[in-house]
Amino acid sequence: MIPKVIQGGNFSDHRGIISYVNDFSFKDIERFYIISNSDENPIRAWQGHKLDSKNFYCVSGSFKIHFVKIDNWENPSKDLPVETIIVSEFDSKIVHIPTGYANAIQSLETNSKLISFSTLPLINVKEDDARYPSDYWNINE
Repeated sequence: MIPKVIQGGNFSDHRGIISYVNDFSFKDIERFYIISNSDENPIRAWQGHKLDSKNFYCVSGSFKIHFVKIDNWENPSKDLPVETIIVSEFDSKIVHIPTGYANAIQSLETNSKLISFSTLPLINVKEDDARYPSDYWNINE
């Protein structure tokens, strides 16, 4: 499986705005987190997932979601291509990152908030955790 964007939309009338992603299924979701990076540390990187799929939705502000396909969990190549998708509160889309990838979350604005929907039960998180230094792959290009 490859990363993908599940596009939603917005509906606006005299009552306000509704944002939606109707093609997203909560069938395999086990838990969720709301991520708010600090202004001093706007990049949360790199966390890999052998078993967990991640789904990201921007609630406020904007983010860059960077990801790499891991070739070797113990010693991944530093030359792996980094892909990036930008999300904002106005996009109404979910970025799906399947198992086998590491990701980095970069806030682009103060007070940005991102929901992360996870597919792995909390009891299995220890066997899934793969972390790499924040500068392991260059995201500033």
